[in-house]
Amino acid sequence: MAENDSVLAAARAWKGAPMALATVVSTWGSAPRPRGSHMLVHVDGRFEGSVSGGCVETDILATAGEVIAGASAVVKRYGVADPAAWEVGLPCGGEIAVLVQPVSTEGFPAQLFEAIEGARAQGAAFDVVTDLATGRSAPGSGGDFVNRYDPPRRLLIVGAVQIAQRLAGLARELGITTQVIDPRGRFLTEERFPGVILDDRWPDEAVNALRPDAATALVTLSHDPKIDDAALIAALAHPTGYVAALGSRRSHAARLDRLAAAGVATADLARIEGPAGIDIGGIGPAEIALSIAAAMVRSFHARP
Repeated sequence: MAENDSVLAAARAWKGAPMALATVVSTWGSAPRPRGSHMLVHVDGRFEGSVSGGCVETDILATAGEVIAGASAVVKRYGVADPAAWEVGLPCGGEIAVLVQPVSTEGFPAQLFEAIEGARAQGAAFDVVTDLATGRSAPGSGGDFVNRYDPPRRLLIVGAVQIAQRLAGLARELGITTQVIDPRGRFLTEERFPGVILDDRWPDEAVNALRPDAATALVTLSHDPKIDDAALIAALAHPTGYVAALGSRRSHAARLDRLAAAGVATADLARIEGPAGIDIGGIGPAEIALSIAAAMVRSFHARP
């Protein structure tokens, strides 16, 4: 889950300290956080992540303190039918089960954090299986509970235009690493794109070097076929998760003809969403960027 990125970063920063890991292992109804969500608790009381959006964190912190002190791993269940759920603040109608385990060989080995980050850095997913009876986790699949850690989500924006500025801001709020690619130096400036990775290489060179995977989205916005077409051809040569191009239906039809003439297979042409984004009747750069961001997130969640 992308939402666990901050937990993995905290595990790296707190390496060697006693810790406990809380994980949502099952949900029913309108649960506030999805299955697989983490909360990492440091021995000094600091924590990162969330298992309920604030509803049961206080109780989880107390349990984590006990586990860090030597208590066994435990699965805590919270639901509106249980009066105790109201005491810890879960009156939303849903139910959750949360495993709290030590970060140790008896629970979630610290080396697993490193293995997860190593796999994700290579663009690969990593599965961790947990025996809920013992609270022990290990690499693998099958078993009581399997949590899948996908590669970090990335967005490659081709064309440093006004829509790209708005889209980059939305992606940052979504926790998606964003890179803007444009060989036109006057467009690609830190002043226009603060806090964003800027790449002035020709798009096909940049895309091929970045090796987009299933957790990567690429959107072309420049309106210049020389720039956009090169990026699309490169993106379609990789397992890029979401490929989209801005423009009208008429311009997209012309684009498909050009790409077909350049040798792009029909099946690959069908991977391009054009016009880019979900049709929300958006007007102006901000609303168009919102429609593209929504389509990108939809595509990420549609992955098997």
